[in-house]
Order: sequence, then structure tokens, then C-alpha cells
Amino acid sequence: MEDRVRVVIAEDSVLLREGLTRLLTDRGHDVVAGVGDGEALIKTIGQLADESALPDVVVADVRMPPTHTDEGVRAAVRLRKEHPGIGVLVLSQYVEERYATELLAGSSRGVGYLLKDRVAEVREFVDAVVRVARGGTALDPEVVAQLLGRSRKQDVLARLTPREREVLGLMAEGRTNSAIARQLVVSDGAVEKHVSNIFLKLGLSPSDGDHRRVLAVLTYLNS
Repeated sequence: MEDRVRVVIAEDSVLLREGLTRLLTDRGHDVVAGVGDGEALIKTIGQLADESALPDVVVADVRMPPTHTDEGVRAAVRLRKEHPGIGVLVLSQYVEERYATELLAGSSRGVGYLLKDRVAEVREFVDAVVRVARGGTALDPEVVAQLLGRSRKQDVLARLTPREREVLGLMAEGRTNSAIARQLVVSDGAVEKHVSNIFLKLGLSPSDGDHRRVLAVLTYLNS
């Protein structure tokens, strides 16, 4: 199948790990490995690299053994540096701004940060996994709200109107222009105009390609 992806899951809760595996395999995806801590994740990816069998995406919990603090996100950041072709989707119980910022501060390709509650929305979760595996982005609305709320004090986003910030937040969730139009109950043309204005005000030229949608959300992280 065209959207079939290879996944490695890093989650110390066996029950949740098996649940995620079932969700993905039932929808035709391949879960090639499941591990319970950050060290095992790094080791597993290294072994798969040696076999020329890297996954398309890693789904990892932020907090894993032994300290249950930031092992998962540290492993994710390391993987993004060592294997930039792998998408990384991080799951967290709560919005942890520091971890979200650390994960998103690098390359704009293939990255996601979702709250674990989002897993219950099966279709959206699986779509997010596939999107990140294909080099896209998937940010939880709560994460977007907190990051954008903090960034409103920064000059780079002060140029945007309230409606443009609203559109920007929906873009960060990975929504298409048509999906944004449905959410805001406006025309596709109106959304396209807002998106063009956002790119213009943030200084993102057409040469930045499709990643302008991601860069528009992440610009303030690097400012």
C-alpha cells in the first residue's frame, strides 16, 4: 500500500506499546521493533542501520527509564542528528514546552509532538504517524497553543493579525488549507490569502518550497 510505513515504537508501558503496535499493524503498517527505554532505542536503530533497514518513523515517549525524565526526547533529538531521514513523533502526557522546543529547534522535516490523549483519536494518530514518516509535521493543538502564546511577545510574530495567528496554529497541526477553511468556516481562497500573508510577513520566500508551512511555525523558535 502506498502509505505503508515502517515504525519503531519506544514506550516503557508494555500495555501502551502493544496497543500502539496493534493500532498501526491493523491499518497495514509495519512495526519493526518495540523497546522500553532510550538506550534500547538508540541501540535498535543502530542495528537496523547496519542492516540497511532503518524505519520511516520512530514513535517515542518523552519520559522513559531509568529516571523517567527526558530519556525519550534526548534519544529522539540524537536520532534526528544521526539519522535525519527518520521521522520522529514524540508522545507526552502533558505539554512540556522545553522538550517540544528542543525537539523542534533543528530540522523542520519529519517531526511531531502529540499528547498521549491524542492516541485515542485513532485515525488522527495514524495519519500523524504517516505524515511524520513522509517528512511532514504533526503538532498537538495544545503544544501549538502554548508555543504560539509564548511567542506573541516576539517581534517576528507581532506582524501577524489574530486571524493569521489562528491560521498559523492550524497549519502547525498539519492541516491542509482545505481543512483550515472547514475549521474556520471560510473559503479556501481566504485561507490561501492568509497563508500567503503569513509567508510574506515572516520573510519566507517561494524558494523555501513546501517547508514554508513548517518554517512559518518554527521561525520564532530560532529567533
